[in-house]
Amino acid sequence: MSSKVFSAAIIGLDCEVVEVEADNSPHGQPGIHIVGLPDKAVDESKSRVYSAVRNVGLDFPRGNVTVNLAPADLKKVGTYYDLPIAVACLDQNSEINLAAWRENSLFVGELALNGDLRPVNGVLSIALMCQQRAIANIFLPRANAAEAALVAGVTVYPLDNLRQLYEHLKGVAIINRFVGADIWHQSVTATGFDMAFIKGQEQAKRALEIAAAGGHNILMSGPPGSGKTMLAKAMASILPQLTIEESLEVTKIHSAAGILPKDQPLLISRPFRSPHHTASAVALVGGGSWPRPGEISLAHRGVLFLDEFLEFPKTVLENLRQPLEDGLVTVSRAAGTIKFPAKFILVAAMNPCPCGYLSDPDKDCLCSPGQIINYQKRASGPLLDRIDIHIEVPRLNFDKLEAGPAGESSVQIRQRVQVARDIQLARFKEDKIISNAEINSQQIEKYCRLDDSGRQLLRQAVDKFHLSARSFHRILKLARTIADLAEQENILVEHLAESLQYRPQID
Repeated sequence: MSSKVFSAAIIGLDCEVVEVEADNSPHGQPGIHIVGLPDKAVDESKSRVYSAVRNVGLDFPRGNVTVNLAPADLKKVGTYYDLPIAVACLDQNSEINLAAWRENSLFVGELALNGDLRPVNGVLSIALMCQQRAIANIFLPRANAAEAALVAGVTVYPLDNLRQLYEHLKGVAIINRFVGADIWHQSVTATGFDMAFIKGQEQAKRALEIAAAGGHNILMSGPPGSGKTMLAKAMASILPQLTIEESLEVTKIHSAAGILPKDQPLLISRPFRSPHHTASAVALVGGGSWPRPGEISLAHRGVLFLDEFLEFPKTVLENLRQPLEDGLVTVSRAAGTIKFPAKFILVAAMNPCPCGYLSDPDKDCLCSPGQIINYQKRASGPLLDRIDIHIEVPRLNFDKLEAGPAGESSVQIRQRVQVARDIQLARFKEDKIISNAEINSQQIEKYCRLDDSGRQLLRQAVDKFHLSARSFHRILKLARTIADLAEQENILVEHLAESLQYRPQID
């Protein structure tokens, strides 16, 4: 009679239940044979399982053991199945009693040759699936327990080794359920440079404040050494706090990617990703033979900083167009099509020309007109149209450089940003969005209404600068954020005027 236990398969950021079946036949060559579309890591688990079972002092079935991972048409990837395969094999040998655990428990974990349990990636996704499928118990490595315990309604049993699980299932030594620490209400310490120590650049600081408050994209242009990179890094210190739902989203992505810090089961600070300009398209948007999230998904609900923006290959930059519009990236490979969330704030910094001094009033540009045109063409019009804020960052003079830090601190700016974001959360509580940047075209009329003077100003801007429909909507959403920072219920003319000055068509 075959044995069956439940495990899980990670598909992108989602999970599917996998039935791990084992059947021992006295005929044929003794050993383990795994079927059900396993990859190399899964196929190698038969050696790990056999050694682990023997090294903890248990007997392995003597016959020909066939292990089936169902559904058989779903690709099984990784080392998740070591523990459930071992449990199913032990059940075949009558070493354990699974009757009370078979239908309401899930097993996942990698086995060492000595029987110890090693952690696996994507445990938060697995625990959320258990919650949705009403699977009451999950047995996993102790290193993954705190992450799984974030999900309510699932009992987590932490394991150090296979022998410990064996004694629990035999009723000899019961494993205590894992009780996680209360990390939902931890205070978030601002990270990054403090805005107070960035001299001058008040207009750029204001633009970054608006971008952080509403989730808007921003492009900073200026000569080398003007402070663009420092300003971008300082933005991390003024970002609003993650909500619980956002924290789970971000943690789920980083867990699936295998980069979740071991001592931090829940990410409570917004991610700040800064890939080098030599990064490939796959590194940026995700992919691989078995698709994994890229930098734009790892920056979900946070910041993607692209320094030396125009040094990125044009083919790489063009991959940003769909995610910037939809907040989602679709990766299609032979193994399947997977969607990853990608709602990030794009912060880009660029020089205006190859030598960098085109906009510098005191230093001559050495580039020819053709070089300047070709350089600026590396970012297409449709891509630039998706960036809400375009700002010049000028080189500072001696008086500004010598002056001591006299600007507002990041703490002060962050307080205003948080107030504006709280206003948006209350406004959009029925719409499943969290910031003004996510307002769609159908919601523009509802949330971005203008009075007669505002409509007249916007009409003049559209006619004069030939703004696209996308630019029209982004101007309104930006004005909505500026009004929220001023704690105004309605968009006033001054809010709209400030929004208009951030469009590249306006000098």
